[in-house]
Amino acid sequence: MLVLLGIILLPLRAICMVVLLLLSWLSASAATFCHTGGASVPLTGWRRRMIQATLSCLTLSRAENLSTPVFGTILSSLQPVAVSRQDPDSRKNTVAEITSRALSRGQWPQILIFPEGTCTNRSCLITFKQGAFIPGVPVQPVLLRYPNKLDTVTWTWQGYSLKELCIMTLCQLFTRVEVEFLPVYVPTEEERNDPILFASRVRQTMATALKVPVTDHTFEDCRLMISAGQLTLPMEAGLVEFTKISKKLNLKWNHVREQLDTFAAIASASKGGRIGIEEFAEYLKLPISDVLRELFLLFDRNGDGTIDFREYVIGLSILCNPANTEETIHMAFKLFDQDDDGTITEKEFACIIQSALGLPDLDVSNLFKEIDAYETGKLSYDEFKNFALEHPEYAKLFTTYLELQRHQLGMAEEDDNIQSPEAKHTPIRKSAVPVSETRPTARNKVCPADCEEDTSSTSDKKDD
Repeated sequence: MLVLLGIILLPLRAICMVVLLLLSWLSASAATFCHTGGASVPLTGWRRRMIQATLSCLTLSRAENLSTPVFGTILSSLQPVAVSRQDPDSRKNTVAEITSRALSRGQWPQILIFPEGTCTNRSCLITFKQGAFIPGVPVQPVLLRYPNKLDTVTWTWQGYSLKELCIMTLCQLFTRVEVEFLPVYVPTEEERNDPILFASRVRQTMATALKVPVTDHTFEDCRLMISAGQLTLPMEAGLVEFTKISKKLNLKWNHVREQLDTFAAIASASKGGRIGIEEFAEYLKLPISDVLRELFLLFDRNGDGTIDFREYVIGLSILCNPANTEETIHMAFKLFDQDDDGTITEKEFACIIQSALGLPDLDVSNLFKEIDAYETGKLSYDEFKNFALEHPEYAKLFTTYLELQRHQLGMAEEDDNIQSPEAKHTPIRKSAVPVSETRPTARNKVCPADCEEDTSSTSDKKDD
């Protein structure tokens, strides 16, 4: 039946669409002919009546759409608020224009804005973009419902293409659509001062009327999903609830997008767009050890044995980036630089890494070569710092080891300050045993015993 209807209806409707498009283009051309005001002055008189008879409302659109043949002319006749991605002041100008038109007392028609900013499967309402709510003027929510047996109007990233949906829709005998205008929502003083709150409450009002849930996913998540697909990851790997975590962790989209590149490089060997402990260890160029497992578990928030992209972003923001400071990097460099010559040799580097991981036979030559950007056989502070900033995952290992050494030195100092009960009742005698043999040595460097050189003649030891 659908095929039969398609054979008859598809060509007829295609012809009708072309005819209507041409008529709309002629009307738009006539209405805008010799109109010198452009988009800044509202159409009046016969021009406005002609546009209202064919195309009844204003809208927001990308500035690039105005240059499209035929469609650009029709769109220009609507006098939309053009948003330019190249203009840094576009956001401010758009808000000012929306406010001006909304308060024009009828000189401008209503402005049509799609607050989600993207297409969804209509099973929920995602986070509304703030552009429509920053002006703080009243809005009228409009709901669309498509109560059809066959859904041919839902266009999402996982499903039928736009071309296929258009063909299937044109083959239907008819398509039902319900348009419901909710009461005008007038913002309170609190909502005028808080666009996020304003948008959230309007969204909740619409969701209640539609009887669907709300979610914290946004258009930015869609952009990350597309990027994930381009990086050969499953597209759902890009779903991180960007707005939610960006507010809590103060993250920018471009920064999260860069982290997606790193995540894709780590997860490339696995299937499913997740990082296992094997991939994690391979990326860090370290063997699987107890210390590495502990670090992995800090990233693996839900304890399923893998790290997804959301967990990776949160882990870097909460665990690694706060620890990856100039002070921490400087302390870590001094920890590795055991002879205070301003460089780190491979032996010094291996000494600390082996001690930190508890693996005395660990080969760290590959990791050392990756840090040694100048291939001099020694690591300068700049090389060490640049590597640490580009690989914040190591920061937690550095700080954990530093905290361990501070704890051990603190315990040693406490032992020095505690006098034994026998000493309280025994006269103090000059010991024949050297001081260095009776109390721990205080050093500005900490190194495993098997890597430590003989420094008995140095001035690092405490004097009585």
